[in-house]
Amino acid sequence: MKRSSIGSWAYTIGPYAADPIDFETVCDKLQQLGFQGVELGAFPPHPNPGNPNGPDDNWPGAMPEPSQRAELKARLAERGLGLSGMAANLWGEKLLNTADNSKYIAEFTRNAVFARDLGIGGIRVDSVQPPTILREIDYTTAMNRAVSAWQTCSAIAADHGLQIAWEFEPGFAFNKPSDIVRIHDAVNRDNFGILYDTCHGQMVGVKGARQEGEKEVFASQLDFIRLLSGRITHLHLIDSDNTCHKDANGEDETSTHPPFGLGILDMDAIMPELVRASRVPHDWWTIDLCFWPDAWSATAACKTRLDQLIAAYGNHREGASA
Repeated sequence: MKRSSIGSWAYTIGPYAADPIDFETVCDKLQQLGFQGVELGAFPPHPNPGNPNGPDDNWPGAMPEPSQRAELKARLAERGLGLSGMAANLWGEKLLNTADNSKYIAEFTRNAVFARDLGIGGIRVDSVQPPTILREIDYTTAMNRAVSAWQTCSAIAADHGLQIAWEFEPGFAFNKPSDIVRIHDAVNRDNFGILYDTCHGQMVGVKGARQEGEKEVFASQLDFIRLLSGRITHLHLIDSDNTCHKDANGEDETSTHPPFGLGILDMDAIMPELVRASRVPHDWWTIDLCFWPDAWSATAACKTRLDQLIAAYGNHREGASA
């Protein structure tokens, strides 16, 4: 049976950036709601490996010392909570618009050590730059840079017993279905896979949101999931209303993540296909309420719906008929 978790970043960024909910309060609530885990957004103010650019003094949530990390693990264990994964803070680095990826790899390594120390099994990455970067950089050059960096990071992750899950999104480069397959297959490492978010799946695979040039879309998300069969190694589950979250200038940024029931997705159609197409190496299913303006209040209802999905599909074996 699958275990339930939710991404902690829902309570620290976007609408919560000015008044984030501290990690201890988040974990208390998740324990009360019966979650079995939390997926860590490893950036301030939640626990993180420290300031990438200098001293950790006054860097909220910094845990540079092994003793701090051990204490966090113990506090989580007391609540009966595990850590389903980690979103690494790599957005301050350059990936596609530089020929030198050493700083990106160094910061990834720091995050890999942090994840290992906390007993986390996998790290989420993305392509960092927006899709418009491909107006400035040759497609093949940019792709080769991502592939090379992620091959190196996969080796580092393997040394620390970690998986890497690449989350494609409308707001990041390489957001066409063919891009996703091409890059995944070029990285070609056993511990490198695709993070499939059902909201991003809708916006990328069906709506073609923020795709440069000619759109690549499918009639339904089910066809997109079938294209990615065997490549999906981590799941984020949430609804979609066929819109993007807006940035500070009112422009489309990345997928809106409405709570279950406030969008148009038929999760009972999606889940069997998603289970068949996946090769998830763990037993976590994670809710993602990123950028939702009332994520804190919506958490309880989303947990109820996730429990229903787990009861219906959580015993099915990935890669087999559901």
